Amino acid sequence: MTEDRPSTLGVLLAGGLARRMGGGDKPMKTIGGRTILERVIARLAPQCDGLILNANGDPARFAAFGLPVIADTVEGFAGPLAGILTALDWAAAYRPDVEWVLSAATDCPFLPRDLVARLQHARISEGAQLAVAASGEQIHPVIGLWSVALRGELRHALVVEDMRKIDRWTARYKLATVTWPDKPIDPFFNANTIEDVAEAEQLAVLDGAPT
Repeated sequence: MTEDRPSTLGVLLAGGLARRMGGGDKPMKTIGGRTILERVIARLAPQCDGLILNANGDPARFAAFGLPVIADTVEGFAGPLAGILTALDWAAAYRPDVEWVLSAATDCPFLPRDLVARLQHARISEGAQLAVAASGEQIHPVIGLWSVALRGELRHALVVEDMRKIDRWTARYKLATVTWPDKPIDPFFNANTIEDVAEAEQLAVLDGAPT
């Protein structure tokens, strides 16, 4: 931990239903001989002070990855905000040294290697309360930096206000947005469909090694 890179816990969001993939676990799909989840872990582990996996259902299916598997604390598949809240609560209980949580989708095999550093730098330099990633002209609200101190406010938004959209919640706070180039590869390309996985196979050749 340094002043410009505070301790940051990474949460890998795998709580979705993968309807566009025909069900099952999207992060277990293979790209370039490695699962998407392996690629996400390889990219984020060097940047974070620990990783946890937010997933619902039987946690044993992820046992080989050696990460704590945390189910949503809000029932009903409430979306990525529920996974973020779960991570904030977990950090408060088990990692009191951590004030920030980075969230990342587990269907993004090409995440940038400077994700945490740039988000933290922007948050600090802009005096922001939260930070999210963007590429090209598209914002990726699931890829963001969240304050553990805001977990009570987030729980109220989810449980009392029934809020589901991330950008509705982030609109309440000063938000830093950090943009990465989307050429030759969009670092936030997400494999939502079988066709996306096929495209990712081609992009993986350009991307090179997954670490």
